[in-house]
Formats: sequence, structure tokens, C-alpha cells
Amino acid sequence: MTPARDAVLREMAEVLWEESPGHHGGALSKILVAAGEGGSRVIDYRISSYEPRAHVALHQHEAKEQIYHFLQGEGLLTLGERRVVVRKDSYVFIPPGVPHALHNTGLANLVFLVITAPVVP
Repeated sequence: MTPARDAVLREMAEVLWEESPGHHGGALSKILVAAGEGGSRVIDYRISSYEPRAHVALHQHEAKEQIYHFLQGEGLLTLGERRVVVRKDSYVFIPPGVPHALHNTGLANLVFLVITAPVVP
């Protein structure tokens, strides 16, 4: 039997904002649960806040799935060749290999949750 793991309870205020590589102009995230740390084996869970004009460059993940769940603001999401407007209550599932980018095209911060997990064969 696998040994029990401890649950982790934290406050978001304990976590610093950071700007990851490829993110520009105030595209900040708080990594709340990191894969391999903080009690998770595979899940990366973060909240992101992009200032107006902030963006993440076009990129893709070969072995990861992602979900973006938008909480406030509005922006333009690129998914392959498509561009779609996202705003509060929009969410998207991004499978591995799909090129994607995100720009805050609104007047206020674009705030969203990001859940990332590796593809299980």
C-alpha cells in the first residue's frame, strides 16, 4: 500500500507573482501547486493575471494538456490558426501539440486559472 501523503493548505498571499519565460508586459502568474512540489505528483495549478497589452508568445506543449478558465477581463486567444475572444466564464481545453498564444486586448487585467497535467499513455 502506498504511504499516505499530507494535504497542503496555503493562502494565495503567501505566493509571489512571477513572469515566466515567453511571457511579456506584465503577464504574471502565481504557481499555487507545482508538479513534483507542494504535494502534487503531476498537476500544475496557477492563477495568472495579464495587464492590458500583456501576452504570452505562441508556443505548444508536446506532452501536456492544459485548461484555461477565465475569471475576469477579456483577451484574444490563438489556437492553431484560429483566434477567439475569451472573457469571464470562458474556458478552453488545449491538447498536446496545439500552438497557442494569449493577449490581453481589454482595458482591465485578464485573470484566469491554468491547470496543466502530463499526458498519460
